[in-house]
Amino acid sequence: MLESLIIAFSTFSKIPMPHIGWTKKGMRYSICFFPLVGAAAGAAEWLLFWLGGVMPADRPFPVLLAPALLTAAPLLISGGIHLDGFLDTTDALLSYRNREEKAAILKDPHMGAFAVIYGMLYVLLSFGLFTAVNRDAMRPVCAGFVLSRAMSGYALMAFPKARKDGMLRAEADNSAGSVKMVMFLEMLAASAAVLALNPVTGGAVLAAAYLTLLLYHHVAMKEFGGVSGDLAGWFLSLCELLMLGAAVTAGMIIG
Repeated sequence: MLESLIIAFSTFSKIPMPHIGWTKKGMRYSICFFPLVGAAAGAAEWLLFWLGGVMPADRPFPVLLAPALLTAAPLLISGGIHLDGFLDTTDALLSYRNREEKAAILKDPHMGAFAVIYGMLYVLLSFGLFTAVNRDAMRPVCAGFVLSRAMSGYALMAFPKARKDGMLRAEADNSAGSVKMVMFLEMLAASAAVLALNPVTGGAVLAAAYLTLLLYHHVAMKEFGGVSGDLAGWFLSLCELLMLGAAVTAGMIIG
């Protein structure tokens, strides 16, 4: 299990891990530890938010520094692997080409105009929402980093694959059938935690997450014939942005 944990953090984060050889046995259960990477990101986010709140009144965080750090921290922890998938998928989706051409765009290492535009919009929207987040909203948002990865792992096991090769396919093929159940239970546990942290803003976060999961399945099947690593990154990035937006909106409505 320790080997699987190290593989998960080595694959999905930039958090330093011991160097080990990757084996099929280790990879088989590595996806089960993917939500723990989200827990690390959520903990970092809460720490930054807490630090911004405990700074003395005469020496507070610069007003724009806190949301900038909250925007940057998840990207730095993940190494941008999920945002990269978001950018590639956005390029493909907005090309309005056929399925084969969209798949080719996903494989293309070059960045198109749509990726640049929507990448800027993504960061700008995240930054703006973090300027408005409060404690009641921030708690379920932090737990949402676990939920989004539990959902992503479950989708990996449950949704059809667009490609017969690649890292995503290898993860699924190397995983035992029981992993699907583990990911489902982790998704339920994360959902319960989000709701328990705040019934109102947590409920909004849950609604946003599950609607994004449904959208993920629809887009993957209609546009690409199944999920892929890039699509997984697109889902996770979009899910976290919409969860943040839902939490902030709910917080503003209830005052």
